[in-house]
Amino acid sequence: MLGIYIIFGFFALLSWIVSSSLKSKFKRYSKIPIAHGLTGKNVAEKMLRENGIFDVSVISTPGQLTDHYNPLTKTVNLSEGVYNSNSVAAAAVAAHECGHALQHATAYAPLTMRSKLVPVVSFASNWMQWVLLAGILLVNSFPQLLLAGIVLFAITTLFSIITLPVEINASARALAWLSNAGITNYETNGPARDALKAAAYTYIVAALGSLATLVYYIMIFLNRR
Repeated sequence: MLGIYIIFGFFALLSWIVSSSLKSKFKRYSKIPIAHGLTGKNVAEKMLRENGIFDVSVISTPGQLTDHYNPLTKTVNLSEGVYNSNSVAAAAVAAHECGHALQHATAYAPLTMRSKLVPVVSFASNWMQWVLLAGILLVNSFPQLLLAGIVLFAITTLFSIITLPVEINASARALAWLSNAGITNYETNGPARDALKAAAYTYIVAALGSLATLVYYIMIFLNRR
């Protein structure tokens, strides 16, 4: 069990470092205004319209860094600090979430796959920790239980991995549109790119941590004798 604690500890520390860096950069870039005084809400609505999407609403959601696109309700949900701000950070985040709306509208394959996995991942997340714990305790007498836990964990790992191209593609769409639409310029393109890159690192760390943990459980199963 020591091995799993080391893995969890390492990736928890790495996740904290990446998260702190993201918050620091978001705070810094939230002080840099963009041209035309457009708020996150304005940027999102403009990007949607210019890409021919008229059935998606832009709404405000409580909290910090709680921004997301909901394909079920077709809403771009922007946190209060993004919705009302005219900063480069707000523009980058708003455009990124609209990137997901564009993916949805064009049936972007990784997003479609991730959406189909959501109910399965929800089930796996609710049960895998208990199945894995019981499986480790009974690994010699009932190894099939640990194998079942590994399958459940593998589903969540697959979800984390599929999330990577979804997020990276949304950021690429956002940065390209921000530049082409004149929302960002030679002075603000860099900060916008850096803000979205920092956000992407959180997903990369989560995927690597999940994959490392999955390999650890597999090693326990293979070496059970």
